[in-house]
Amino acid sequence: MVLFNAATKELTAKIVYYGPGLCGKTTNLQHIYDTMPQDGRGKMLSLATQTDRTLFFDFLPIELGTIRGMKTRIQLYTVPGQVFYDATRKLVLRGADAVVFVADSQAPALESNKESFQNLIDNLKDQGAELAKTPHVIQWNKRDTPNALPVATLNQEINRFGVPTFEACAMKGEGVKETLSGVAKLVLKSLADKYGGGVVETPMPAALTPKAPPLPAAPPPIAHPATKPLEVEELGVPDMLEEIEELPSEGARKTYQTQHLPHNSVVEVPVVLDRSLFSGEGPVEIKLKLYLK
Repeated sequence: MVLFNAATKELTAKIVYYGPGLCGKTTNLQHIYDTMPQDGRGKMLSLATQTDRTLFFDFLPIELGTIRGMKTRIQLYTVPGQVFYDATRKLVLRGADAVVFVADSQAPALESNKESFQNLIDNLKDQGAELAKTPHVIQWNKRDTPNALPVATLNQEINRFGVPTFEACAMKGEGVKETLSGVAKLVLKSLADKYGGGVVETPMPAALTPKAPPLPAAPPPIAHPATKPLEVEELGVPDMLEEIEELPSEGARKTYQTQHLPHNSVVEVPVVLDRSLFSGEGPVEIKLKLYLK
């Protein structure tokens, strides 16, 4: 359930990382938190149990679009993986706008993955929600293990609704940002469709956004044959330009010009144009006539 804060012009979306015990949920959040700018994230809270931890923190991605002119803050949660903490999982899952299901790719964990996925479906159903209609993605974690099942097998056994999936090794930080980007894209599109009036860009937290490639260097200037220096030839006007420039003030110069330059005088100025900008040929010289009134 989205929270609106009119004072800060922010809306808050809740994303829950779900999955069996020790599948890598905590590792995902820890990596995201560690790579976030400090001024863009909230404090991480941790509720430790005997075998698992529930983590929570929020952050404000800089690179996300707005919905009705409001910035989107994202809250990330994990849930305990053990079955006997099901009450806590239900509590954390309540009001989730999107879910990341983290699956352990190792063959011995297949049944635990399937059990946890069914538990996710059941807990959402108890709250009046359906996983099929809830934005969610699946992360195949621990892809670097020697007994990891093929992705096709995992998809067939777990991915019931054909949602986007991401291969990852959370311990190395591989696939973590891609998973977060994928689920953030889904939840923001869902919110934009629901509330309208906004533009949703590709979600990517600032700290995880790859740097743009440097701009190419400017091409060197085009060399042209040397041309003669410009000369000014005055027609019907006394050669007074230097005298005018040496006068002490602008007012004196204007008075001098009014008194000494006849009306309708013409100054002809040769100008060299680079015709290669238009036809690929060399420079050409033309003359401009300046009419002095």
